[in-house]
Amino acid sequence: MSEAVLDDAPAPSTQRRLRTNHFLLALNFGAVLFVLLLWWAATGLGWIAPIFLPSPADVLHAGLITLRRGELVTDILVSARRVFLGFAIAALVAVPLGIVMGVWRPAKAIMDPFVSLLRPLPSITWIPLSILWLGIGELQKLAIVFMGSWIYILLYTFESTRRVDPLLLRAARNLGASDIAVMREVILPGALPGIISGLKVTLAISWSCVLTAEMIAAQNGLGALIWQAKDWGNLPLVLVGMLCISLTVLVADWLVLRLELVLLPWERGLRG
Repeated sequence: MSEAVLDDAPAPSTQRRLRTNHFLLALNFGAVLFVLLLWWAATGLGWIAPIFLPSPADVLHAGLITLRRGELVTDILVSARRVFLGFAIAALVAVPLGIVMGVWRPAKAIMDPFVSLLRPLPSITWIPLSILWLGIGELQKLAIVFMGSWIYILLYTFESTRRVDPLLLRAARNLGASDIAVMREVILPGALPGIISGLKVTLAISWSCVLTAEMIAAQNGLGALIWQAKDWGNLPLVLVGMLCISLTVLVADWLVLRLELVLLPWERGLRG
């Protein structure tokens, strides 16, 4: 009986990992709780005037009112659709192009002038032209997300592909692997962690792009909600919109983490 119990017990390394994960989770919640308490104290005790920072209760009240009307959920879904669709189009264009640039020098030579020209331009600079060309409909919002995202996905993908260990490439070729086999078995697995990291970073940039577009030319979405609340002097609603953006990105990051565990099984121990 005792031997069976010992056999079922977690290994010491597993126990240490669980304790570490629990400790880090406690730190997460503790840090959030500390900031909320500090926020409550600063507003409740009059350290900061409500005109500059509303109390957590006011923000919660504004959020509940907007939620009951159904406006908040609609704005979240509208902005999320614009972000993820524009981001997906950018990834479908930039990831293959970045891989080609990383393995074929003529492609890099062709694209370098355009990358150097477009990389310094923030998404907001494309708004006047996009409105002139596409109006203020959904296509214009998608274009802003695309223009603000694809160049960064391209650069992350190119750098991740270029940094695959050349010794692995030579070893695969010496063993008789074809170009397709080298791409499938060496380059893509080696570059994939960096590509996924770049996609996570760029997803947050995509949110800033769509918010900029919505604040200037939109009637719905979280960007429009924040801008309209600013015009009404409703600071609690402004913070509601900001918190919704952060929570949406956190959910997206969690989903990407789950995807990483599936696509990168060899890194599960590092990410555990």
